[in-house]
Amino acid sequence: MPLYVAEHTHPAERCPARNPEMAAGLLALIENASAAGIKIHGDAVANQQHHLYIIAEAPNEQTLRTYFAPFGQMGTLTVSGASHCEEVVKRGAC
Repeated sequence: MPLYVAEHTHPAERCPARNPEMAAGLLALIENASAAGIKIHGDAVANQQHHLYIIAEAPNEQTLRTYFAPFGQMGTLTVSGASHCEEVVKRGAC
C-alpha cells in the first residue's frame, strides 16, 4: 500500500484535547484505523504547537482523507504521498 503523511493543525483556542468527548473520538480514529484498511506507522503531536503528524499506509489518498476528515473540522488536514528514506536514497531524489 502507498505511504502517506497526514498533518493536522488547529488554533490553540480550538484544541480538541480540551474537550474530553471530542478528544476521545479523535483518538479512536487513530486507534481503529485498521478497520478502514489503514495501517498507522506512527503519530505524534508537536508539543505546544497544535500540530499532529500521522504516518500511514492506505489503499489510496482519498481513503485516508475521508477517514481523517473529522480532524479537518477543527483546523486543517493535509495529506501528502510519502516514501521511506531508503526509497528516496535508492532513487536519488526526494
